[in-house]
This record gives sequence, C-alpha cells and structure tokens, in this order.
Amino acid sequence: QLHVVESGGGLVQPGRSLRLSCVLSGWTLDYLTIAWFRQVPGKEREGISCINKAGGSFNYRDSGKGRFTISRDIAKNTVYLEMNSLIPEDTAIYYCSARRAFDHRCSGQVGDFDSWGQGTQVTVSS
Repeated sequence: QLHVVESGGGLVQPGRSLRLSCVLSGWTLDYLTIAWFRQVPGKEREGISCINKAGGSFNYRDSGKGRFTISRDIAKNTVYLEMNSLIPEDTAIYYCSARRAFDHRCSGQVGDFDSWGQGTQVTVSS
C-alpha cells in the first residue's frame, strides 16, 4: 500500500525560501508519478509541479515557474518542493500526491492521483 507523508511547512517571511518534503513508502520512486498541489480555503486544489518515474519534471503554475522546483532523492524515496522568493499569495496547504506510473506522463489534475498526504500548512507573512 502506498503511503504519503509531507513535512516542512511553516511560517516564513516574504522573499524567503522553504523546502517541503514528501516521503513515500510502499513503492519506490521509479514506479511512481508524484505531484505537489496546494489549496486555499474556499478554492479548488491546484497542481504545482509533477515528477515522473524517470525524474522528468513539469510545472503547472505560472505563478510558481522560476520560483518552485520539484526534485527527488531516490535513496531516501523522497520528493521535494523547493520554494524560493515566497510571496503572501503562496499561503496555502500544500499536498503531495502519488500514483502508480505505467508510463512517463505527468499531471497537475487532482483526479489523476489516488494517494494523498495529510497536507502541510505554508504561511507567508511578515
């Protein structure tokens, strides 16, 4: 069974950086497609970045391009979301999601993933 656990959220000042971690268990990363999403209360959950089983990465948010980077550590079975130059509009609950990968396709759609973490709160405020 695939298990997903995020960590690394917190309160950070505008302009600072934060790295979120997503530890996967049950399957190794070379069998998985992993994506990061975020959600603000009252709004739909939106895709940020995705990394496929070969390590190819894709971004889905114009607001995060150039500031957010997804990466992975195969040895630790962990995926990261490095967030730089944070702004107040980045305040949200950030979720890691996973699915078994049968090809190299990635996705930023909620319905394409069936395993989710509990979320980690990121608050950007001075």
